[in-house]
Amino acid sequence: MARSTIGAGVRMRAAYLAAPGRVEVGSFPVPTPGPGQVLVRMSHAAVCGSDVHVVFGGMHDPAQLGRPGYPGHEGIGTIVAGQVPDLPPGSVVLTVPLGGHGGCFSEYQPVDAAQVIAVPGDGDPRRMLMAQQLGTTVYALRSFLDGPVPGSAVIIGAGSAGLFFLQQLVARAVSTVIVSDLDHHRRQLAHRMGATAVVPADTESVVDAARDLTAGVGADLVIEAAGHDRTRADAVEAARDRGTVGLFGYPDRTGLSPFPVERAFRKSLSIRFVNGTQREPGLRSFREALAMITTGAIDVEHCLGGFFPLAQAAAALAAARDHGRGRAKIGIELTGGVA
Repeated sequence: MARSTIGAGVRMRAAYLAAPGRVEVGSFPVPTPGPGQVLVRMSHAAVCGSDVHVVFGGMHDPAQLGRPGYPGHEGIGTIVAGQVPDLPPGSVVLTVPLGGHGGCFSEYQPVDAAQVIAVPGDGDPRRMLMAQQLGTTVYALRSFLDGPVPGSAVIIGAGSAGLFFLQQLVARAVSTVIVSDLDHHRRQLAHRMGATAVVPADTESVVDAARDLTAGVGADLVIEAAGHDRTRADAVEAARDRGTVGLFGYPDRTGLSPFPVERAFRKSLSIRFVNGTQREPGLRSFREALAMITTGAIDVEHCLGGFFPLAQAAAALAAARDHGRGRAKIGIELTGGVA
């Protein structure tokens, strides 16, 4: 393994989950990469909806409390130590750590060498960072769309994932795409990106909208991208008989959760849960996402206005919990410096 240029005893700043619902920022020793790992000096990280469930919803791993950077798993930075074929130190990489292994809310992060991807060109790292979330939607759509292109679709939740789903469905010429969200600004974004109709989730029913715009039949495909029991139930009701419900949103809790099994059974729905993009052979979907951003096939500009400095990581997580407070995506700027 290549020797790091960072001296022994040097420290870094990192956000961490101090207790359920409480994020703090502290000083830690810069980690040493283990066998098969690289050390990445992080420049930016993004907050995923799953991070909100982990921090505020009790979905954390108790053994990870206090670990620097946890639960962040969407990040971009520069390799400073370790060896990857064709990726020497100095390479800018997207970091896609497995599951709860992420430490992206930290100035330095050790990552398995198999979980980093070279970032093409010299573009804005904040833009390239969005390939992490986009890649998970690319991967999900392969499962949700394994047959003919649907004539109608519903997307519940217009955060970054929901808006990425929307852009891909519009590009596939799905004729009717209905988007539901609580936030007015996110609904405006969905409208500008080609949604047929947008539904204010706090005052109107996405189920009624789906039926109204499909002559009472329901949508061919419903994607639940909000991550709540009530929105999963709405997804079942909004789908047509023998339609597909794609469950992308994170669970509300561990263990058993309520789900309208009888309604899904009566409608003979295809129910598809999806996760594990980080385990896809060759990290194909993340690589495709980077290409989509580089070529302009997917717009990510709407995701770039919500970055907080590392010192305000707790505020960043709180903003993400509050539906972005009008922003499609919340991120954290990491200096990569030393304390």
